[in-house]
Amino acid sequence: MKSQTPIFVRVSFRRKVKNFLMLFLIASLSGVALVPLFLVFYHVVKSGFPALSWNFFTSLPAPVGEPGGGMGNALVGSLIILGLASLIAIPLGIFGGIYLSEYGKGKFAASVRFVVDLLTSVPSIVTGLFIYAMVVAPMKSYSAWAGALAYAFMMLPVMMKTTEEILKLMPDHVREAGLALGLSRWKMILFIVLRGSRPAIVTAVLISIARVAGETAPLLFTAFGNRFWLDGLSEPAPNLPTQIYSYAISPFEQWHQQAWAGAFLLLLMVFVVNLFARAYVYRAGGRK
Repeated sequence: MKSQTPIFVRVSFRRKVKNFLMLFLIASLSGVALVPLFLVFYHVVKSGFPALSWNFFTSLPAPVGEPGGGMGNALVGSLIILGLASLIAIPLGIFGGIYLSEYGKGKFAASVRFVVDLLTSVPSIVTGLFIYAMVVAPMKSYSAWAGALAYAFMMLPVMMKTTEEILKLMPDHVREAGLALGLSRWKMILFIVLRGSRPAIVTAVLISIARVAGETAPLLFTAFGNRFWLDGLSEPAPNLPTQIYSYAISPFEQWHQQAWAGAFLLLLMVFVVNLFARAYVYRAGGRK
């Protein structure tokens, strides 16, 4: 009498085959999705890295036809604009997220959430036009302040939404334990809930900065840019995105090379910020 393979063995074999096929399909599709990313990264590095030099970081743009020059003014201007935007958006975003997470009940909180979700999906060029109408036109001047406000306007909903979701991950029994020890609610939120979520919030801050660092459209309508060092926050501010845009659409090969160098620098900034965020989360998780 022939022995037959038990049915559970056949089912197990079919499951293993299906599991292998699905894993292969997922890995293949992931690889296909990564191909454009690596192609962009490779092309920017290949075109931009050779154009980097010390003068690129320290010099002003050279006139057409003259060799040399750099984007030192644009680099400093971008850092100033990002710094101002962070000072505006990060505290407001964190405390707004605390409100939505800890106190956000009722129609007003629901309205705030709806507005935050709506602002998250607003195109950056619309943000630039809004700040132009509200700030640049009344002041009759482009400025670093206007550029910082445009960036802050884009960072704020991201920070609020991310902070709210991060704080909601904190178990309720942690809040109850703090209140049981006699802490007032605001102290419990600041010193237990917020402090316990610090690694994730720091990551959200870094990612929100990286999110807006390369946006060009808002700065075209607000900071505008110039070819000199920033003379004041109420003056048109040089910045990397608009400088890259101006050089990229020019007919001069030397400016094209510097545009690639600026693009490489922006890509490197975003890469370093994301790498630092992941390293910080890893180290914070290791300490726990």
